[in-house]
Order: sequence, then C-alpha cells, then structure tokens
Amino acid sequence: MTTTATSTPPGAAARPALKPLGQALAELLAKADAAASLGEESVATFDADGRVLARDLLAELDVPARDNSAMDGYAVRMADQAVAGEGAVFAVSQRIPAGAAGDTPLAAGTVARIFTGAPVPPGADAVVIQEDSVAAGEGLVRFTARPVAGQNIRRAGEDIAQGQVVLARGRRLSAADIGLAASIGAAALPVGRRPRVALLSTGDELAMPGEVAPQDLPPGGVFNSNRFFLRTLLQRLGCEVSDLGIVPDDLAATQAILAHAAQAHDVVVTSGGVSVGEEDHVKPAVQALGSLELWQVAIKPGKPFAYGRLRRGPDEAAGTAHFIGLPGNPVSSYVTGLLLLRPFLLRLQGVADVLPRPVAAVAAFEWTRPDPKRRDFLRVRVEADGRLGRFGNQGSGVLTSVAWADGVIDNPPGRVIQPGDTVRYIPFAELA
Repeated sequence: MTTTATSTPPGAAARPALKPLGQALAELLAKADAAASLGEESVATFDADGRVLARDLLAELDVPARDNSAMDGYAVRMADQAVAGEGAVFAVSQRIPAGAAGDTPLAAGTVARIFTGAPVPPGADAVVIQEDSVAAGEGLVRFTARPVAGQNIRRAGEDIAQGQVVLARGRRLSAADIGLAASIGAAALPVGRRPRVALLSTGDELAMPGEVAPQDLPPGGVFNSNRFFLRTLLQRLGCEVSDLGIVPDDLAATQAILAHAAQAHDVVVTSGGVSVGEEDHVKPAVQALGSLELWQVAIKPGKPFAYGRLRRGPDEAAGTAHFIGLPGNPVSSYVTGLLLLRPFLLRLQGVADVLPRPVAAVAAFEWTRPDPKRRDFLRVRVEADGRLGRFGNQGSGVLTSVAWADGVIDNPPGRVIQPGDTVRYIPFAELA
C-alpha cells in the first residue's frame, strides 16, 4: 500500500528510536512466555510431525529390552573358545531368529545360530559374524577368526534406559523424533495446541492471482504475493490459519476487521499499513482497539515491524489477542516473517530454542553501501566454491532475491564487506 512519509507537524511527539533487533526479539519472546498457555492435546504419533511436545516423554522400558545380536552369525561362549583353540568345530545347538524368546541357555561346547536383532541366549557372551565361519558338516561350524568378548552384542538399555527423558518438553518434533517416540511404544503424544492465527493484507492496490489477468492489472496494481508466502509460512509453523483476505485503505474498515479477527484468534497478523504514510491505517486502528507495544526495528529490510495487543471486548475480562504487523514490501515482509514472527509463534507453542544459529562463511562479493544504523540482511547463496554470492538487487520489493537465495547474511550497521571477508550466514534451512 502507499507509504509516502509526511513531515512531523509542529509540536508532535518525535518518533521513538529504532529498536535493536536483539532487544525487539527479547521483548517479543517475553510476550509469548507471559501469554496464557494455549493448552495441550493428544495426537497420534503418526500425526505429530512439526508439533511441539507439551510434556517430557519418558521411556517405560529399556531399548533394547534385552541383549541382542547386532549381526547375523553365531552366539558363542568365550570360555569354550579359549579351551577349544584355533580350528575347533562346534555343534549348533539352537537357532534364534529375531522375535524369538531366546530363553534357552547356551549349552557348554556349542554355539547358537543367531540373526540380527535376536536375543542373545543366557551364557553367550559374543557373536561371531557368519562371514568369519565355515560349515564343517551337518549341524557343525568352524570359525576362521578368534572372537572377542562382547563383540557384536547390543546391550540392554544401551540406546534408552527405562525412566530416561527421551524427548524434552518444548521440542518441535522431527521425523527422527517421531521414530524415537515409536521405539518406546508411544502411540500418541501430548503436544501444544496449534495457535489460531488470522491473516489479512491491506492495500487498495492489491489484486489476487486468478481474479485479475496479468494483462488486466490496473495502473498501480500489484498481485498480492505476501498473502501466499505468509500463509505458507504460518501453516509450516503449525498454525491454524484463517485467511481474512484484503482490507481496503480505510481506517474504519481496518478497525472493524481487526476487532472481528481478535474475537476468535490467538494472533492477528497483517501485511502492510504499519508505516508512516497517510494511507497506513493499521497502526492507529491497533491503538484504538488496544495497544501498540513495539514499532520499528533497526533492520533492513523490515523496519516497519509492529507488535501490540487487541482487546476481544469492551473490558479487560474478555482478554486480548496478540497483534503482529509486518511491512507491506514483499522482501521486508518475508524477512521479518522469518526473523521475528517465526520465533514468536514457536515460543507461543512452547518451543525453547527458537533463534537461528548463524555460521561463519566467506563472502565472494563486496558490499560498500551498508546502512549506518540498521543491520542489513543480504540475500545470498552458496556458490560452487563454497563462498557466498550476493543477489544483485537488494531492494525490499525484489521478491526474486529470496527465491534465488538460500540464506541471508546478518551484517552489522556500517560494516563494509570485501571479497574474502568472514560473515555471519543464516541458511534458510535454519528458519524452516
């Protein structure tokens, strides 16, 4: 939407200083921590991908439950091997496949044919792999390598001990986590309730793909790309999304839809309308319906980020919904969505570790126009030589830059970058 800046009228209060990103993140996460719990629910382990564990998951058994064989081969008694010496032939007294009880003690002077995962019989203390054995007649075997005590045996509880915390509360569950939960018999998992998020876009210039043909886009019109990537991001973050569409550039209309959205949602997310132009109505609408507690962050792109609260009714008893206002420029909206909205929503669900972990990387480009007051987040990707290349046009409206890139450089205010310099690189994979 239109974001033409206006001069400050005489006597008007000066705008607050831009808030450093670290301070803004700390305040946002504190708001999420202080929020009333969203509650928890039980979901089938099959359906828990990406959900957040609401309570510690404890093992009710040892894994493995018993000593078992790590290989196909023969279970042996080391005492017999020591007495028999090289080249001795042993009778095969039992056969133990995976899933068998394996309770019969191994008779002295004999070996047991055993398969991967099968329980080691009482009395056996090593497994000789079948590649180190040769048949010596019907029911007889000879070993070509001397075994070592304990070899090829998985000990009971060596993976997981009964009573151990297998997965900690606040963990966002991955495919490996789900497999681990299943390995201790967890058919269902306690997870945090999904945040209910209302998403809306502002701007008379916005058009929806499919409703207007590209050749019929009116002068000044743009297709609403923000709505698409923000909805995708919210869904990937585990949110239940209500897409409330496009709001016109009108204060009364903006206030009405924000009030409506606050009624049934935990968080209301807007795109556009939070800058300082005469047609930016989101900020005054939020102030009329509640409070604006954070506005403008010292990052580029993405300065006009906002956080506040929206009342759900005429008095405090009705409670409030969180409000997150993202900039209207696509790259600004995308970057603030990853750097600020994402950690807030994850923390609201109970995730403990929500901040990305930058890695040191080497730049293959120069950057001679750093912002003197704001942290630059430059769109880059890893080139064939392992160094980082930079997208040529770093403008906040160039959405091509984030589709081309595989991450961003977090560059401090005023820092010039030369080829060969070490920089802080945040892969987009860290922000998934």
